[in-house]
Amino acid sequence: MESVARGGTRWKRFAVVMVPSVAATAAVGIALAQGALAASFSISGQQAKVSVDRLDGEGFVQYGSIDTKHNGEKVAVAVSAFKNADLRGLCQSVVVPVPIFGDVSLKLTAGTGGKVVEAKNLYIDLDQLDADATFTNINIGVSANHTSKGPGLKDGDAVLPGSFAQEADKAVLTDVKQTSWATSAGTFKLSGLSMKVAKGKNECF
Repeated sequence: MESVARGGTRWKRFAVVMVPSVAATAAVGIALAQGALAASFSISGQQAKVSVDRLDGEGFVQYGSIDTKHNGEKVAVAVSAFKNADLRGLCQSVVVPVPIFGDVSLKLTAGTGGKVVEAKNLYIDLDQLDADATFTNINIGVSANHTSKGPGLKDGDAVLPGSFAQEADKAVLTDVKQTSWATSAGTFKLSGLSMKVAKGKNECF
């Protein structure tokens, strides 16, 4: 860990930051099993691979939670949230296995050729992320239900009061590669959107 500016912190691998949040989901999972918490919306059985050349975010928060698949299976996730985010070079791909026909890939790109993807109140439920990251005025170990820099906890998220979270005024991520279960946003402006469906595996990375 090295300091790059007063109030700024940089990690070569952002996955290092995510580890405590994912580990904190164990207690959430127990509470869900005991019926103490309500789970968020049901997710599909497929994960999306997402790559981004650069993400500039303001009002960042991250905390551990549990997503529920359509079949009731629980999945531990780290929720990364931003009040505002600009993304350049966005790619999202999902591979869906179709009986008899085989794999079908849905690939979406946006924010290329100088265009920018703009998002407000962006929440990403992920279980793997690699990137180069720089944070400004970061607080690590904040109580999840007492964060003040980000957009707050997403409605319906299974989060135990007082569980581990982290927050920052700003976050800049480059060369992002992640696998996610779900994404939601208040607004999501996809400039230069292109979507393609193809047989076989055609993923972002």
